[in-house]
Amino acid sequence: MFLQKLKNISTFVFDVDGVLTDGNILVNETGEALRQFNIKDGYALQLAVKKGYNICIISGGKGKAMEKRFAGLGITDVFLEAGDKTILFKTYLKEKGISSDQVLYMGDDIPDLEVMKLAGIAACPADAVPEIKAVSMYVSPYTGGRTAVRDIIEKVLRAQEQWFDRRPDAADSGK
Repeated sequence: MFLQKLKNISTFVFDVDGVLTDGNILVNETGEALRQFNIKDGYALQLAVKKGYNICIISGGKGKAMEKRFAGLGITDVFLEAGDKTILFKTYLKEKGISSDQVLYMGDDIPDLEVMKLAGIAACPADAVPEIKAVSMYVSPYTGGRTAVRDIIEKVLRAQEQWFDRRPDAADSGK
């Protein structure tokens, strides 16, 4: 059943802090929040974009650096400073004409709980809180910011025979 659901996914929705990062935030002297992203997650994200998958970011976080990172990977559907993620999720699906069973949502903490229940597949990193693990169809063996995102993207793309990029560009994941 899980494999069949993977074959139906056309859209990935990700939280940022704790999913695409390890959840640690450094704050510099000017108050700017700094996050660390994994290059392997970046490669998988840009490959999924190239292959025509929808990638959506919904995060309560904010920052120009996040916007630049996602733009560099070709991700245009980015919703930062999100209050109610469920409303954003439903609006996004309606505007794009996407059925919820085509969506994989990866979250890690309580603000993701209700929206994850709406997705066709709910997934989380290994270090997600227990409430999130309880609603997840898939718990990655990798932690947030440490290739949990690559893990789930690779699983979906492999299930759909889309994983391999015949002409990879070494600069893609570092944008």
